Amino acid sequence: MTLSKRHIAMVLVLLASCGENESPSPVQPPGSPTTTRTDALEAGATLLQRKEPLDALNTYLDGFHFYNGSMEQQMEAHHYCSLLNEDVTQCVIYDGNGSDAKIMGVEYIVSGKVFETLPPNEKHLWHSHVYEVRSGQLIAPGIPETAEKVLMAKIAGTYGKTWHTWHTDQDHALPLGTPMLMMGFTQDGQAHAQRVEARDQRLGIASADRRESRADLEYPQIDSDADAWQKGIVVQLQAVRKDRKGNGRKGNDEFNPPQPVPLPADGQ
Repeated sequence: MTLSKRHIAMVLVLLASCGENESPSPVQPPGSPTTTRTDALEAGATLLQRKEPLDALNTYLDGFHFYNGSMEQQMEAHHYCSLLNEDVTQCVIYDGNGSDAKIMGVEYIVSGKVFETLPPNEKHLWHSHVYEVRSGQLIAPGIPETAEKVLMAKIAGTYGKTWHTWHTDQDHALPLGTPMLMMGFTQDGQAHAQRVEARDQRLGIASADRRESRADLEYPQIDSDADAWQKGIVVQLQAVRKDRKGNGRKGNDEFNPPQPVPLPADGQ
């Protein structure tokens, strides 16, 4: 994900044309429709307010995540990212790519050079991107495949730390429960083939073709402390209540592990 300014100008200038709303959000929150007054206020804010942080989200990536410790619970994740410097990128993650999309969470991405400086316990919270790139499952919709390949060559050597706060994949109409640490796939047979195929058909791409095209990229060795779930190290947050003396106990309303949800039908 760490790109030079030259790569940004050369590769990502076409990102504005990322297609129609081909991936709608699966949920609608409770609440009344916006009023004419609210619509007018929003229109004024659009014209008058500065939005540099939003404008900086100039890279769109689409891939897949799973709940750390629960690989069967997978979802598509739409990343809108901005580069902070050559080694650090930040992404807002949505459950779709249209105006109705809900913010599911965030992902922070660092270069291998920065990742090496982290202590082992911190590295356990991060996942590698080698397989996501190599498999063709991570894509940058809307840009030419040759340009996408340049981008993926950069991403392959990075690591991501991802937290989801709104579990719309579980049909939650509101952001309920605790944030969940997410991970990425590391080998064939982990991602649900039906889910990947449905995404490919919806966005008009073929992950298998991307995989073949990226076969000649250089893939670095993965740090042994990343993808710690593979070694049985699974980290998730837990709700804890404290009394006035600061004594803690596990709450009764902590977010339970996600339950299975149906796979998408073919082409959906």
